[in-house]
Amino acid sequence: MTPEDDPTRDPMRDPVRDPKPLPETETEARTDPPGAEHLGDALAHLSTAVEENSIAVGAAKGLVYSIIETLGTLVGDPDLPEHARSGYEGLLETAREIRARIEGDRS
Repeated sequence: MTPEDDPTRDPMRDPVRDPKPLPETETEARTDPPGAEHLGDALAHLSTAVEENSIAVGAAKGLVYSIIETLGTLVGDPDLPEHARSGYEGLLETAREIRARIEGDRS
């Protein structure tokens, strides 16, 4: 079967010239920075590593600092929709709590 005969192929997109999948909606493409959906997972993983003492203090501090800086930049974006801003603010608070745990418990 040739690619042109594939029934699942989107005729509006040429996979050779445009290998990226199309966003489901236009707002999805504008509101979600690349990788932003993984920040919550990163914080959960970092929190677990801190609790289990399976990460060096310096590495944990560096990672949480980087996540706080990234979230601060996202929250400060004036074009960010309010629903996304509130989610990032919640993640920012979680990151600050992890930083306080690292600095209080393991410094």
